[in-house]
Amino acid sequence: MAERKKILYVQTSGTDHPERLYAPFILATTAAAMDIDATIYFLITGVSGVKKGEAEKIKIGSFPSLKEVMDQANKAGVKMYVCDQSTQLLGLSRGDFVSYAKVVGAATLNDLALEADSIVSF
Repeated sequence: MAERKKILYVQTSGTDHPERLYAPFILATTAAAMDIDATIYFLITGVSGVKKGEAEKIKIGSFPSLKEVMDQANKAGVKMYVCDQSTQLLGLSRGDFVSYAKVVGAATLNDLALEADSIVSF
């Protein structure tokens, strides 16, 4: 049996660019439905997109809220990681994020990138 393909989405845009926050969740959920192992890594201001209470505030056009799209991604099995160094840079605490977004070190991004079949950055 062939090993599942892996795709990594790197999210650097945050709530200051809400239109850019939807893409990794939608694409990762689609990848999961295609039986692809999908991961989103949030760094720099991208971490603000998974900060508790922020996704509920974002809704663009006829799309569901960002929170709904994020919850769908989680239910589909998309893994979400938050860069610890970025949280420190922005003065955020490890407990400031949604429960399914795990705070990890910078080495995790390097490991994920080395293991991925494809990397997409936003």
